[in-house]
Amino acid sequence: MSNHPLILVLNCGSSSLKGAVLDVVNGKVLLSCVAEKLGFADAFITFKADGDKHKVALGGDHSHTVAVEALMAELKVHHLHHKIAAVGHRVVHGGERFTHSTLIDDQVMRDIETCIVLAPLHNPAHILGIRAAQAVFADLPHVAVFDTAFHQTMPEQAYRYAVPTELYTQYGVRRYGMHGTSYRFVAQETARFLGRAETELALVIAHLGNGASITAVLNGQSRDTSMGLTPLEGLVMGTRSGDIDPSIFSFLQENANLDMAEITAMLNHKSGLLGLSDLSNDCRTLEEAAANGHKGALLALEVFAYRLAKYVAAMTVANGRLDALVFTGGIGENSTFVREKVLSHLAVLGLSIDHDANLAACFGRAGIISQPGKTPLALVIPTNEELMIAQDTAQLAGLSI
Repeated sequence: MSNHPLILVLNCGSSSLKGAVLDVVNGKVLLSCVAEKLGFADAFITFKADGDKHKVALGGDHSHTVAVEALMAELKVHHLHHKIAAVGHRVVHGGERFTHSTLIDDQVMRDIETCIVLAPLHNPAHILGIRAAQAVFADLPHVAVFDTAFHQTMPEQAYRYAVPTELYTQYGVRRYGMHGTSYRFVAQETARFLGRAETELALVIAHLGNGASITAVLNGQSRDTSMGLTPLEGLVMGTRSGDIDPSIFSFLQENANLDMAEITAMLNHKSGLLGLSDLSNDCRTLEEAAANGHKGALLALEVFAYRLAKYVAAMTVANGRLDALVFTGGIGENSTFVREKVLSHLAVLGLSIDHDANLAACFGRAGIISQPGKTPLALVIPTNEELMIAQDTAQLAGLSI
């Protein structure tokens, strides 16, 4: 059992709560949990510790607070509750207000509330989770870590849209980007893996999962990114369309008799890999189906890889040069097929692939997958957003680690 101070990391959705207790010194997760169906009569929470897993029904009002109370009870069972030194909270949107992680106080909570308009599905749930955790862990410091904060270093030419200025000044319409915590972690890990200073590297990092984005990171700072005002912009994703002609709204309204909400829902939940394949949003399912001759699955993967390759070139322009292309996230870390497809489009940038190295860099293993002696490099670097949140939380809470 660890004798180091522990950090509880929480990520709350509208009807869910994910939690993990981490030893920041060695990165080990000592206990994790997922609460589901919060607000409903059949709400439950699943705990995992020491290789064991069990589920507990949540009574009471089935709220986030009840879930956090159940987590506290489980921590006591494992004699961990008295070792929790601080709580870190993932918050999707910090707007232009938050450029770094921050200790949570009343003003910070008010500022997170003002960003609800920018993330109406996420920030209200984060606020619920923060308040629930503050009620149960009342004596501990709480820290907010924002997905958008890392991208606040983008220059204006990268984050502004070519729309009337008043839309930006009055409503905050601009590119914000997401996955910032992952990008920050991966940029640091890439530098460490290569034995180079982060401040001397030009990286293009592709965070590929059901949600996918790509970012130009120059000297440790975000210079451009693919997600925009919302997570819908950019790459093809599991169920999101990514970039699309905005006139599709009026076209479908006039020709398919769909309203704004229906079109938005379709582009977010029925498009992407799922929409192209008419089969699945899961890359593993699609790769297996494509190998068996499913034309929709193959098309979905081809479009995914082609769009990503074009964005790699675009992000190289943002940096001015390219030292390394880095794959991360569930697909980026594990799909040898996707990585090979993407790199096959990028010989124009000097990128190459070592097939044996590509096969070896999977399931949590970092590695260089480009051919020996060739530049730019292509790498796989596993991400760990929870550890990044825990590290920020420990630092801001003043813990010596």
